[in-house]
Amino acid sequence: MMRMHNKALRTFLVVLAAFQLSGCLESSFTLSEESRLPKWFAVPDGMSRNQLRVTLDYYTDGDAVFKLYDKNRFISLREIKGITRESHPIKLKNSPPGFPPGRPVYEVITANGITDIIEHRKMEPIFYVTDDPAIWQELGVKH
Repeated sequence: MMRMHNKALRTFLVVLAAFQLSGCLESSFTLSEESRLPKWFAVPDGMSRNQLRVTLDYYTDGDAVFKLYDKNRFISLREIKGITRESHPIKLKNSPPGFPPGRPVYEVITANGITDIIEHRKMEPIFYVTDDPAIWQELGVKH
């Protein structure tokens, strides 16, 4: 009986360690159609921006996974894994006019040595990519 208990405990600890190493899905978003693509994606030859869809999944370990899709054929074209700079979304010192209190929030993400800034304007499953130089400066990122 004791041997079975030890085996179950070891199995539980191995599974727990695996979850801690890989992170768990925290939240998912889709890129706004009015936003540019993140810097690590290019529009594939023969396609236009409006034929593409990008999703973003945040994981508890700080990973951010971006997937580029052909939205007309629901085919995955590319996947990029990035790392968030902070463990939580970043707020600006002064929120811009016209946004709800505490919004927008930002994530500074680096993938393949390229950094971009993700903007979450509202509590919704949509994200944007920002090129506003004032935001890049305030967040301490070279543009």
